[in-house]
Amino acid sequence: MASWSPENATKAYITTLKMERKEKEPDSAEFISALAAGNNAQKMIIICTKKVNINNILALVAAANQTGGLVNCILPDKHERQSVQNSLKSNAKSINFIVDNNASEVLTQKEYYKETDFLLVDCNIQDYDQIMRRATKGVKKGGVVVGFNAFCKGSSWQWGGLRTHLLPIGDGLLVTKINDGDLCKEVKSVRKSNWIVKVDQCTGEEHVFRVRSSQSRKLQVSV
Repeated sequence: MASWSPENATKAYITTLKMERKEKEPDSAEFISALAAGNNAQKMIIICTKKVNINNILALVAAANQTGGLVNCILPDKHERQSVQNSLKSNAKSINFIVDNNASEVLTQKEYYKETDFLLVDCNIQDYDQIMRRATKGVKKGGVVVGFNAFCKGSSWQWGGLRTHLLPIGDGLLVTKINDGDLCKEVKSVRKSNWIVKVDQCTGEEHVFRVRSSQSRKLQVSV
């Protein structure tokens, strides 16, 4: 993955704003598009559940238009593919659709996963943790893995070994950069990190707190 491109990020952000079918302030889709385009992503994959977020797919299309990259969309069944294609209209031509209800198995097939440098996953998917483990092995060094709907996953989450950041954007984004140092190392003492989301009953604002446990353990992360 090439160095960060502010120009690509800005253009993809604006394009996503124009493509989205909504009348509200910018949300996570614009951030996702800017992140993918700014990192000059060439091969992007989005893994969806039956509740497909069309705006996130459009975000990757906008990024791909800016970088000249490719977008693969993994959907659970043919009905969802037809529905998504109808919603995307002409933008559907820019996407390679893969229908399989076991996304983690699809990611073992090199023709789909090899050289992927941007992976976008719905945190609500059943085998999310397994997909994340395989992502550390399959995503290109320097690539980015993003989980969306992070807050919907529960009041807390944890992922040991990798430097994952929870961003309070939209319904929550988990962003992980796959660096050389992350792929093959032994972490002798890893403290579990729990992210707690609390809602202020008076203002409606969401507050995110990080809580570390005192328990240590040995974890091997390898390719």
